[in-house]
Parts: sequence; structure tokens; C-alpha cells
Amino acid sequence: MKGKKLLATIAISAVLFSGCGLKSMQAVMKINDEVITQGQFDKLFDKQIDNFGFDKMGVDLKQNKSGLMYLMLKDRVINELIVKTLLEEEMTKRGIKVTNADVDNAVEEIINKVGSKEQLNLMLQRNGISSSRFKNELKEEVKMKKLALQLGDSSVSEAEAKKYYNDNIAKFKYPEKVRASHILVSANPVEIEEVITSDAKNKDLKPEEIKAKVNEEMNARKAKADKLYNEAKADVDNFAKLAKENSDDTTSAVQGGDLGFFAKEEMVPEFSKAAFSQRPNSISPVVKTQYGYHIILVTDRVEAGQIPFEKAKDDIIYSLTNEKQLVLLDNLIESLKKNAKIEYVNPEFDPKNIQKTMQQEVEDIKTQQTKPTK
Repeated sequence: MKGKKLLATIAISAVLFSGCGLKSMQAVMKINDEVITQGQFDKLFDKQIDNFGFDKMGVDLKQNKSGLMYLMLKDRVINELIVKTLLEEEMTKRGIKVTNADVDNAVEEIINKVGSKEQLNLMLQRNGISSSRFKNELKEEVKMKKLALQLGDSSVSEAEAKKYYNDNIAKFKYPEKVRASHILVSANPVEIEEVITSDAKNKDLKPEEIKAKVNEEMNARKAKADKLYNEAKADVDNFAKLAKENSDDTTSAVQGGDLGFFAKEEMVPEFSKAAFSQRPNSISPVVKTQYGYHIILVTDRVEAGQIPFEKAKDDIIYSLTNEKQLVLLDNLIESLKKNAKIEYVNPEFDPKNIQKTMQQEVEDIKTQQTKPTK
């Protein structure tokens, strides 16, 4: 008996000390017969914080749970939980399922659109999206498309696509572009000075001595860039290898420095001026920008022009089809919400109460702004 009591005590302790396990299981809402817990809300809330990049901006929304931004995101997450639950119920009723083959086919479609599997992986890497997260989100998208197909006709005729093309012709014009690769030797005097002054051994340096050290480091980095330029100039075919091994732009370095096609306005002026003044397969002398020193290899060039309808047609049909499917899904969601039985077990999760708190917060901010200063 003592052994059983001990095991029970350990089990209870495990729940109590595993990150508030009991609290995460508490019901906050009931949507028809589906219970939504605090843990489900927290998981989605954290995901949204990550998606919006609040952490990267140094903003801790959870620190002030009566703050406007927190309440706005809370309201958004609650609505998302409601919509997701109602749609899941609807898809279960309709027998909609997504197989691994469905997801693989969707991945293949995307690979064909972006050009290659490597290009897709690079895009995911640049946006900080893992392969598993990408496939999970794609699975949800495939599910939505299957549901939309059951809701009504979302097909788009060539005549509709042509009309869209003619009505939005400006969208299909493009400026002159070049494709270039670069090697970056980062050199920002402000950042270099911060590194120097943060070093304890430099705490007694005079301003002129700090300035001299900054200049010395800038000169060293310029010398490194000049050396890389001479190496690249001697053998253009070696450029990608030099970029991979030396460029401080780590995102493009893995692609041998390739930046893809870009218009003049997409780069800082000094960089664009150098790139657009070069012929394909030529390397610029070292270019200085706010980011440091660049060695630029122009690999291709396209004149300004317009994408012909035949080339744009498939993308237009795909986009207009998506728009029609979204309208069908929006109409379904409104209908499901209207007929759903939603109970807010915890009143703090009732959108009406959240809206009241938000309104009060806005009034408080207005009062503070109009308060006379002493």
C-alpha cells in the first residue's frame, strides 16, 4: 500500500511541476462539443508571436496582458481556434482526408514553380521555416482546397484570365534587371567601434585612439576585399568557391554569392550603380556600401519589358482560382459560426470582454496623451 501511495504522490508531483500541467488542461472554451484548453490556446499564441517576430523585436507581449497588442493577438488567436475547430468538424462530416501522396504532390507542384528542390529549401531557410513545419502547413492547405472543391465551382476560364491581364497590365511590366553574385566583407565603422569599446582591455583608450583602431580595422577589411577581388578577377570560374568560403553575407554565400535577378531600386544605390554599369560575366572593382566592401560579378541581364499573357496565364488562373476558393470558404465559415454553439468557459476568452478591455485601454492611452505636462 505504501508503494502505491508513493507512486501516486510522484505522479501528482510530476503533473504539478511539469510547467503547470493542470492549468494547461483547463477548458477555456467549448465549440459545439469540442473543448478548447488553455494549453491549446498557449501553443497557438506562441506560434503567432513567432510568426509576427515579436521576440526578435525584443517585445514581450506576455509581460502586459492588458496591453493593446496582447489583447489584439489574443482576439485573433481565439477566432483562429474557433474557425479551425469548426472547419475540422465540417471536414470530418464530409469525409475529407489528406494522404502523404497528396502532400508529396503539393510539394512537387511548388518545386516546379520555384525551379528546384534546392531553391525551395533556400526559401524555407531564409524565412526560418523548418521542413516539418512547411509540410504540416501544406497539409492544412491541401485540406482547405479539398473542402473548397466540395463547396462550389472555383474554376477560372481563359477569358477571365485574359480580362484580368488586360485590366491589370501594369502588374505584368518589369524594369530592367541584372542577375549578380557578390562577396561581402562586412565593414561598418559604428559596429567596429562598439566591438572595440566593449572590450575591457580598451576601456582607457582616448577617443583619438579608438578612432585610429577603427581606421586600422577598416583598412584591414578593405585589404581583404582587394585581395579577394584580385583572386576573383584572375579566375571568374572560381567566384562561387570564393564566395562560399569568404562572404559575410551567409544567406547568399551558400549559393556561391548568387543574389538572383533584381531591379535598381531593390539594392542600395552604390551597389546598383556598380552592378548596372557592368556587362555579364564581368567583375566590378571593390564597391563600398553601408554594409561593407563588395566584389560583384554580373552573370545576366534582362531589358525592361512586359510578361506576355501566355507566359502569365497559368499564374493568373492559379491566383484567381485561389481567390474564388477563399470566398467559398469565407461564406462557409460565416455560416458555421452563425449555427455553432460557442461557450466561453473562462470569461476572459469571450471576444466581447476582450473588445471592452481593448476599448478601455484605448481610452486610457488617449487620457494619458491629453494630460497636461508639468
